[in-house]
Amino acid sequence: MELQSKSPTAKEPGKLKSWFNRLPESKQNMVTGYLFISPFIIGFFAFIIVPMGISLFMSFHDYDLLTEAQFVGWNNFKTIFTNDPKFVQSLTVTLKYVVLAVPLRLIVALAVAMLINRPSKLCGAYRVLFYIPSILGGSVAVSIMWRNLFGDSGLINGVLAAIGLDPIYFFKSPGLALMTLILLAAWQFGSSMLIFLSGLKNIPKDYYEAAEIDGAGKIRQFFNITVPVLTPIIFFNLIYQTIMAFLTFTPAFIISNGTGSPRNGTLVYSLYMYQRAFTDFKMGYASALAWILLVIVGLITILLFATSKFWVFKENEEV
Repeated sequence: MELQSKSPTAKEPGKLKSWFNRLPESKQNMVTGYLFISPFIIGFFAFIIVPMGISLFMSFHDYDLLTEAQFVGWNNFKTIFTNDPKFVQSLTVTLKYVVLAVPLRLIVALAVAMLINRPSKLCGAYRVLFYIPSILGGSVAVSIMWRNLFGDSGLINGVLAAIGLDPIYFFKSPGLALMTLILLAAWQFGSSMLIFLSGLKNIPKDYYEAAEIDGAGKIRQFFNITVPVLTPIIFFNLIYQTIMAFLTFTPAFIISNGTGSPRNGTLVYSLYMYQRAFTDFKMGYASALAWILLVIVGLITILLFATSKFWVFKENEEV
């Protein structure tokens, strides 16, 4: 009598596969869906939720990266609000930057979007060319280029000297130095421009045809049709660009060599956090600063959402 043994290569359903097959179809679809999004879920918890928890924990401690963290309670927050003039100064510089840079970037983005919205064989090439600054604008190389462009012996002063004008020392004046950061932000209009362009293409042409029949000119059409219909997209861009403006770091760091000079004129909030964390080795203090920034950005976002009902156009409303 021959003994029959199972081949080691025989295919048998494993326990996990057997368990999966016994599930109802709806449950199988749910499990499959969770498996597909599991990389995002793992990354979200590993790189966002867990670091935020550690940051919140460290904000109540004194920690210098070398010695054991010491619990100090609310002392970091008390010091920030009562005995830290640089906190107020960096927050003021950041607010100026946000108030000036964000509207300027959105205006430039909308203007360029309207220019390339016209039918053209090179429309695709124009979009790519205008989007390139947004890809490169936050890089170290472009920040160095920007610093050299506005430097004492840079291209701007070279052109002024060629036409017989006195040089402008941008990086010796706090206001002018901040202006260079604002101009760099406006130069990075590509992402907002593409979003505006998609919105412009979705505006029904009937609106403009009816307006032309009523005798409305281009300017009136822009303010009475284009702007109201685009307000949801303007609102989205406003929220996103405001948050990103509060987080700006690389241009200010490169242009000021990490010091926020001249006279802290480019000391944006993120740069100040960096100084406290990696120059002064006050990681707990920097974590407290980060949570204060989170609260500030959250409050501003809530305020923008609260005001949106007064100026954001809804589809069921008349233009």
